[in-house]
Amino acid sequence: MADADDTPFSSTSDDRFHDECGVFGIFGRQDAAAIVTLGLHALQHRGQEAAGIVSFDGQQFHVERHVGLIGDTFTKQSVLDRLKGQRAIGHTRYATTGGAGLRNVQPLFAELADGGIAVAHNGNLTNAMTVQRTLQKQGSIFTSTSDTETILHLVATSREKDINSRFIEAVRQIEGAFSLVALTAKKMIGCRDPLGIRPLVLGDLDGAWILSSETCALDIIGARFVRDIKPGEMVVITSKGIESLYPFEPQKPRFCIFEYVYFARPDSTVEGRNVYTVRKNIGVELARENPVEADIVVPVPDSGTPAAIGFAQEADIPFELGIIRNHYVGRTFISPGDSIRHMGVKLKHNANRKMIEGKRVVLVDDSIVRGTTSQKIVQLVRDAGAREVHMRIASPPTMSPCFYGVDTPEKSKLLASRMSIGEMAEFIRVDSLGFLSIDGLYRAVGEAARNEEAPQFCDACFTGQYPTRLTDLEGASNVRTLSLLASGG
Repeated sequence: MADADDTPFSSTSDDRFHDECGVFGIFGRQDAAAIVTLGLHALQHRGQEAAGIVSFDGQQFHVERHVGLIGDTFTKQSVLDRLKGQRAIGHTRYATTGGAGLRNVQPLFAELADGGIAVAHNGNLTNAMTVQRTLQKQGSIFTSTSDTETILHLVATSREKDINSRFIEAVRQIEGAFSLVALTAKKMIGCRDPLGIRPLVLGDLDGAWILSSETCALDIIGARFVRDIKPGEMVVITSKGIESLYPFEPQKPRFCIFEYVYFARPDSTVEGRNVYTVRKNIGVELARENPVEADIVVPVPDSGTPAAIGFAQEADIPFELGIIRNHYVGRTFISPGDSIRHMGVKLKHNANRKMIEGKRVVLVDDSIVRGTTSQKIVQLVRDAGAREVHMRIASPPTMSPCFYGVDTPEKSKLLASRMSIGEMAEFIRVDSLGFLSIDGLYRAVGEAARNEEAPQFCDACFTGQYPTRLTDLEGASNVRTLSLLASGG
């Protein structure tokens, strides 16, 4: 969860959903920390604020946690030299816009009565505040504002005799979305919540076991993908091998469908589906549902590109890179005055005038959140001489906040929650606006349609149907309360 002074998604220039974290661990490799560093590089898209690695050398744990990108710190040999050992876990964290500080950078580490334990977490616990209040009344002292620390305290206060049982008792008390990796003196543990909302995969590198948020991190180190960790599964890795435990009652999985739309890297395979292929399928469905007469299809880079390719192929309209993205603009650019601030969108995107001028343009993007970026992109294309601008969105209208580890605005700031599609089109100044239907999204991932009584995925941001209890919100009048807690995982 967020620091008290954090205000997730408050930046007026940032108009996208952001996943909060990526996790990676390896057990049984001499250069463990270096391998974790490479894995976190591949997961950098899941978090750009800070990163941490904890290793164990057989005698003691070594902890390095730093603000910034992986390449800014962890590629320094002096840092890697301090991270000794044949096992290590790491975490990369998405930036909230307030003062996060090192105290919330993961993995979190604690010395317990029977040894040290480090935990890294992707997701968000929807009962973290409730559990924390109970623990605090029992004497627990929290040193961070991360919901991940709740897990450490639950393990620490458990009266079970072995770490497996203590960990199981801990995860049975938490709710929401969680894909965890943990490291003790003898074990590496991975666990997914019973609905499997967030991804976690198992890999192998020459006999060394790996846990990772996505398969793209296996590719970068030449590891073999073994399988997805199953929803509700807990894997325990030791020098003797790997053991699977199932702490929870079986439930119908509800994997986050927005991973396919935006979060996951397009070269990853998630729950058996290649993300790039799904995104192209999304474009195909979008073209079928929202046809338009136009001269070119232009993606809003980079997230709209695969869907735009699928749209162009299905609609038989030429695909062009009509907008070029500058990949070297960071999120920390300081605008010294209004005249520079208003140029902000051009720092990241520039129209390719020769492709656009005089054309009827279809812009394809992954989503509309608050609409401010869409508005600026449309104006950019119009200024480049487009005759018409039509926007097609590769997901349904975003109606509700996410409480499962994604930085989102409160409901009142989501454009689709307060405007009709026609009003949204007028707001962003397009000639027409079309969204993919929820059934179209399900078809793109290989389902015939959404099962209304028992949805196959977590799609709460589109439907408002949350698959778990929102315990910390019960009785609260402002749903933003829980969203403010969502920066820990």
